[in-house]
Amino acid sequence: MRLRPGLLALLGAMLLSACVTKPTAPVVEPPKPKNALEAGVALAAPRAFDPAKAEAALAAFRISCPVLSRRTDGSGLTQPADWQPLCAEAAALPPGGAKAFFDSRFEWVRVGKDPAFATGYYEPEIAGSRVQAPGYATPIYRTPPDLVRCTRADGQSGRGRYDQTGACVLYHTRGEIQDGALAGKGLELAWAADPVELFFLEIQGSGRLRLPDGSVMRIGYDGQNGREYVAVGRLLRERGILPAGGAGMDAIKAWMRAQPDGGRSLMRENLSNIFFRELTGPGPLGALNVPVTPQATVAADPLFVPLGAPVWLDLDRAEAEGLWVAQDTGGAIKGANRFDTFWGAGPLATQIAGGMAAKGQALLLLPRGTVARARVTPAAGAPAQP
Repeated sequence: MRLRPGLLALLGAMLLSACVTKPTAPVVEPPKPKNALEAGVALAAPRAFDPAKAEAALAAFRISCPVLSRRTDGSGLTQPADWQPLCAEAAALPPGGAKAFFDSRFEWVRVGKDPAFATGYYEPEIAGSRVQAPGYATPIYRTPPDLVRCTRADGQSGRGRYDQTGACVLYHTRGEIQDGALAGKGLELAWAADPVELFFLEIQGSGRLRLPDGSVMRIGYDGQNGREYVAVGRLLRERGILPAGGAGMDAIKAWMRAQPDGGRSLMRENLSNIFFRELTGPGPLGALNVPVTPQATVAADPLFVPLGAPVWLDLDRAEAEGLWVAQDTGGAIKGANRFDTFWGAGPLATQIAGGMAAKGQALLLLPRGTVARARVTPAAGAPAQP
């Protein structure tokens, strides 16, 4: 029996469709490690480093010791008692003893297999006023008393607030705060002259306000609204507005100022909002609530790096190489081998930090015996140690 031409075409299309739509096995992404133990730890040989930078790292390490020797380590790598002998020894070291101390008293450890990536942060100075005045219209808020940790109806816990019904809900976004969600509550710590400069001060986490009389008011991180941090530079790159490698701080500021409406909209896409307190002593303060040290402090993810631990960086930016101490954290600093180097205040610090995007390798310096213990008691589901 002859098949009609139309039927032949229909059968051919059905066969072709069957070939095209052949089911494929779903791609299953491996789970991301939750801490250093799950990422895997391995011993590494000590590396060469500048003795002068080691002295600066030792000074920062000493500052961290009172907290380090009693703080629970979220990475699971160390215990407070591990650090106590090292802290006692560090306190008694004579000048010039830092290099031998870091060479001989620690085991050098690699966490995970990802390459290291480091950015930079600094302590910016912007124009501000303690009171609202002409030219100073952008409020800088203290931490609101209704910002609490609670559990929402979906079972998720975190920073939020209780609404009028008593239910835990997400806290106000940056846009909602800009629209007046906190206005009239007496939470204004100070007022900024430029909302763009304040936005970037928030990203740094602390800064200086140059007041109308020429004096300086220092402000530091005191809280965050619990909403997602969104890197606006990444948004501009993804949208083709700024080129890859060309979305540094200065370029982003220039784009915002060239089109104020677009700049305001872009800032609101970062839902995160930072709250501040006035700093009257040494500062700025890091996540350990101790002063951070220019060119010696690095921010890290505390789930992968014990806060207070020395860190060795070998990067394609020479100024960021050498020994640092993990004394801070950051909303964008997540995962193993992700770091943010602190450069202090002033034009040079601003220039270096604003353009810092370095790749390379990172090692942690931990008390001896740490890796052996980690291999004996790995986290559930951790990969086999090498």
